Amino acid sequence: MDGQELQKIARDHTAELPGTDQEQRFDPDWELHKVGGKVFMLMTDMPGRPVLILKADPDDATALREQHVGITAGYHMNKRHWITVEGGDTVDDKLVRELVTDSYRLVVGGLPKSRQPVDPHTYDRHA
Repeated sequence: MDGQELQKIARDHTAELPGTDQEQRFDPDWELHKVGGKVFMLMTDMPGRPVLILKADPDDATALREQHVGITAGYHMNKRHWITVEGGDTVDDKLVRELVTDSYRLVVGGLPKSRQPVDPHTYDRHA
């Protein structure tokens, strides 16, 4: 999967998640996706490579980096809690949607209960 396709799948999927907002920030090359005012996905182009930057459970992030050459530590983010997804042969649309949903759920789980648009413990669990 190439980076442009990767970003389109991720962008389309975030539009389906309850309570999300999208904004351009920093400069026109950064697209932020938020829930409850907190970022759960960033999209940008690293030199010639469209990427996603997503929150991930630290143990899952380590396993993902070991299993997929197209997944690395979070660019400009906490390397333990964020991953960068570039695409590649082992990253398919199902994995992209799962990673976006997991990032969303992690951020929703950190919001006060009154601001959570879904229950982060039960929402989507890779339906």
